[in-house]
Amino acid sequence: MLYFTKWKVGLIAGLCLLGLLFALPNLVSQQVLDGFPDWLPRDKVVLGLDLQGGSHLLLEVEVDVAVRERLQSLVDDARAALRGERIGYKNLGVSGDSLQVTITDAEETSRALQLVRELSEPLPASVFSPVPAEELEIAADGSVIEARLSEEARRQRTASAISQSIEIIRRRIDELGTREPVIQRQGERRILVQAPGLDDPQRLKELLGQTAKLSFHLLDSSMSAERAASGRPPTGSQVLYSDTVPAVPYLVRKRIMVSGENLVDAQPAFEQISNRPVVNFRFDNSGARRFGAVTQENVGEPFAIVLDEQVISAPVIREPILGGSGQISGNFTVESANDLAILLRAGALPAPLEIIEERTVGPGLGADSIRAGAIACVIGLAAVLAFMMLSYGRFGLFADIALLVNLVLLLGALSLLGATLTLPGIAGIVLTIGMAVDANVLIFERIDEESASGKSPVNAMDAGYRRALGTILDANITTLIAALVLFQLGSGPVRGFAVTLAIGIVTSVFTAFSLTRMFMALWLMRTRPQALLLRRMRLGRRFVAGAEAG
Repeated sequence: MLYFTKWKVGLIAGLCLLGLLFALPNLVSQQVLDGFPDWLPRDKVVLGLDLQGGSHLLLEVEVDVAVRERLQSLVDDARAALRGERIGYKNLGVSGDSLQVTITDAEETSRALQLVRELSEPLPASVFSPVPAEELEIAADGSVIEARLSEEARRQRTASAISQSIEIIRRRIDELGTREPVIQRQGERRILVQAPGLDDPQRLKELLGQTAKLSFHLLDSSMSAERAASGRPPTGSQVLYSDTVPAVPYLVRKRIMVSGENLVDAQPAFEQISNRPVVNFRFDNSGARRFGAVTQENVGEPFAIVLDEQVISAPVIREPILGGSGQISGNFTVESANDLAILLRAGALPAPLEIIEERTVGPGLGADSIRAGAIACVIGLAAVLAFMMLSYGRFGLFADIALLVNLVLLLGALSLLGATLTLPGIAGIVLTIGMAVDANVLIFERIDEESASGKSPVNAMDAGYRRALGTILDANITTLIAALVLFQLGSGPVRGFAVTLAIGIVTSVFTAFSLTRMFMALWLMRTRPQALLLRRMRLGRRFVAGAEAG
């Protein structure tokens, strides 16, 4: 236990130096850090929402909208299928949570029922349904056919909408340059979003509040938009309004020329002539072909660029657009053009998001938390260092050096892992300071007992480490298990506490059984004392001793 070869000494020193290198960026100013060589680590510990301020949002995904959109697409498919087979129908549409259609000729009901069944898509197997299930539950009551999504289809569509929403939210927030945002599912339909350091929470809400479904439509010139808005628009068309004030009505064909799903890029720019902010976009190959064909067939006709059921631009097709790229112009500011480009690049949400809870933490409150946490760490560290020195003398000094190295290793590990430090995380560091010397206290007391029984210094120290090892491992493993459970079941700040606690346990055991033991072994080999007595103070009584060299 006390024999250290040169490679062991070098390995321990190397690990400590490596921890110092990763912790160093947190200990110097940004100006000094910018002057570091490129090969040195530059990552700092990321501060959480409660330490650097930012925005906290709890969002609910309106999955019922996604279900209704699926039913609406089934209506279009059913219309095309029935017309293709020349089956008469009426009252085709969505009623409640189901698709309903009445077949005018009762003898055609069975054929129509088969056509509607063919619209159902088989669902992949899942934990809840090991056997692939059908998407639709279809029934006929006389000449009325009704189709609704099955429970498994609803469950899978809900799970898909949540996972897609999380991914798109992450893309949008990443575009803002926010480091280490927290985006995670809560419950069945809710998503927690924390964006540390974001100083414009209103902009975040606007970015996440838009579904960003982009589509391109031709305008219907068969009647004026005002007349259609006051009466009934033609079949296959609808009235949409602009996003300006006052809103301007447009009579838009429902058929989509190209959807935003075909976009591969969108970037803010400035128009060459007027120098106004615009958004340049580019389609994939499929979208480029469709957009080029439509514009080639409709030169001189206006078309609408629709975002979330609002017309943001309605230019006239001057010439065929065959290159697969175009430009969106409107009443944009530089920021709104950049935000629109972010939305288009990130993609459309599968369903709207509703803000359930909103909190904003100011940077001043975070600075106060950091200051209070730093004071607590300093006070705790000073008290522990003084206690160990007064209780165990030079052996306490060895433990104090190991404690300081332990903090450096903890800070370096947090930087290396990119962990987010929260206020409970600072509490975990303070707790680690107190726990870090527990192992040394157990070892020193065990050495003292072995020495008092008459063993030589070498044998007493060796036996003390060997017999204390089991107790120390048992205590720290149980604490580590608790930290892992907290990390797995907790969220946000609770996870921050669990991370710092778990790392602190590992580093404290390493420093106690490697660093402190190496210090004591090297001292023992150099001085070779005849007796091993600890300097300690108990209940106001002071027993003077030390290590008497022979």
